[in-house]
Amino acid sequence: MTSAFLLADAASELMLFAAVGFLLFALDDLAVDLIYFARRAWRAMTIYTRYPRAFATSIAMLWKPRFIAIFIPAWDESLVIGPMLKSTLKRFDHPDYRIFVGYYRNDLATAAAIVNVADKRIEAVEVPSDGPTTKADCLNHLYDALLTYEAGTGRSPIAVVLHDAEDVVHPFELTLFDQLIDRAALIQLPVQPLVDPSSTWVSGHYCDEFAESHGKELVVREAVGAAIPLAGVGCAIERNALARLAAIQEGRPFIGTSMTEDYEMGLRLGALGLKTMFVRIPARTGSNAVVASRGHFPASFDAAVRQKARWVGGIAFAGWDRLGWRGGLGERWMRMRDRRGPLAALLMVAGYAAVLIWIQLGLARSLGAPAHPSLSPALKSLLTINAWLLGWRVLMRSGFVTANYGLRQGLVSIPRLLVGNLIAILAVKRALFLHASGGPKSWDKTRHIFPAEEIAS
Repeated sequence: MTSAFLLADAASELMLFAAVGFLLFALDDLAVDLIYFARRAWRAMTIYTRYPRAFATSIAMLWKPRFIAIFIPAWDESLVIGPMLKSTLKRFDHPDYRIFVGYYRNDLATAAAIVNVADKRIEAVEVPSDGPTTKADCLNHLYDALLTYEAGTGRSPIAVVLHDAEDVVHPFELTLFDQLIDRAALIQLPVQPLVDPSSTWVSGHYCDEFAESHGKELVVREAVGAAIPLAGVGCAIERNALARLAAIQEGRPFIGTSMTEDYEMGLRLGALGLKTMFVRIPARTGSNAVVASRGHFPASFDAAVRQKARWVGGIAFAGWDRLGWRGGLGERWMRMRDRRGPLAALLMVAGYAAVLIWIQLGLARSLGAPAHPSLSPALKSLLTINAWLLGWRVLMRSGFVTANYGLRQGLVSIPRLLVGNLIAILAVKRALFLHASGGPKSWDKTRHIFPAEEIAS
């Protein structure tokens, strides 16, 4: 009897802790929602009533095309780099670019796959060490190769574009960067994970998260004056801005020891007072499809946990150490949101544990045990408020997924929230362990696949 009451008290305390935390997070998310919808309403009333909506085709090639460099770091990518490069060469609707592809001296299969794509616009760059090091280190070697190319040809790109070895690029991407890069030091396009029918729950949860974060949150981030973090793909860095970073970092624009070098670069450029921009623009009139970078994300549970652990460790732990808390109110608010993953995981563990205890006590009571679990009036009110806010959060997630992927995926995104929560909890656990042991020392990449339809086309 005493143990039952102790369990009930423990469940109540856990539930109270989780409920207060979830309420604060829900209000934080609600503030983002309100800013997003207020911004949309303001633009609809003040901008789109005076000017037509912009489309990629409507602003394409307003002047002579300028030279652009593309960096693609690769380690153990022999299965995808060849098809990706062929697809990229075929898809880009821009006449002046060069692709720098990095590979390691002990990765002969990837080197052969790059060489087999015989095209003068591709430059294979060997990293003179055994791989893997870090993705940032590979990118720094690509930067060195660009410096050599510039010195030898006298040509300098207007911007450097980043992509991964499994990306499906958008045809208008380089043209869009060419037209807009004079307005900002950094431009990030949306990232849209491809639907993987063989991994509805794991790979699919990336579709849900990116649909909301790149459909709403980055828009709000820019609106409140915070720097836009790079996603590492579908992004362009103005050449002089990249040189400024290199000049203050011993010639290395990317932080070689970072696991989230792309995220950090966006914040570092913002800290220099340079403008960063998120561009979400439909490709053409009458179409809702935006200019975006697409690709498959991890399909297995273990791979998703490892990838998310890398993100959490780089942003919430190492990023906190390296970047600190700088900037205005909007910047600090967004950094807080970026780094709340570990606390969110702790709250979820507490909430799930409390629910399991309540279920056990309820079952015990139904079997005649003297267990009488009950909630205080204050906790009941708190849970009721949280339930309404959770309903709103689910509606927002489902709505953005539906807008990007259709109604079926929008509905599936609702139960997929549980899968995402479990992955997040285990990712934080792994990230905390890695951070306590000094952090990862090399590129902990996941296996990549390239869409079969792109290979066949």
